[in-house]
Amino acid sequence: MKDFIDVMLRVKAGAYSFEGANARHEHEYEVWERVKLPAGKIIIPGVVTHSTDVIEHPELVSQRIQRFAKLVGKENVIAGTDCGFGGRSHPQIAWAKLKALVEGAERASRALA
Repeated sequence: MKDFIDVMLRVKAGAYSFEGANARHEHEYEVWERVKLPAGKIIIPGVVTHSTDVIEHPELVSQRIQRFAKLVGKENVIAGTDCGFGGRSHPQIAWAKLKALVEGAERASRALA
């Protein structure tokens, strides 16, 4: 992400979605320690991943959301998925991951209030 963040932020979009939960990308949240999100923009980091069938614990999801919120402001973060689950995950696993996302977002909202 550090190699293309500047290009990404030049794209005329209201929000930027990117992978943030899988093992290849989770460390990249650090880019927001040095890059300022432009005013009026929102990030949609993936906080659950399609790259494993392991279902994330809601507290881990909450921690991921809070990490981004502390760097760019809670009003500028929408929790998302790394990618679509269709064809990659069994439907029961996909729904369980989305449930973990909802529960984690609820926890993060309470912690950030």
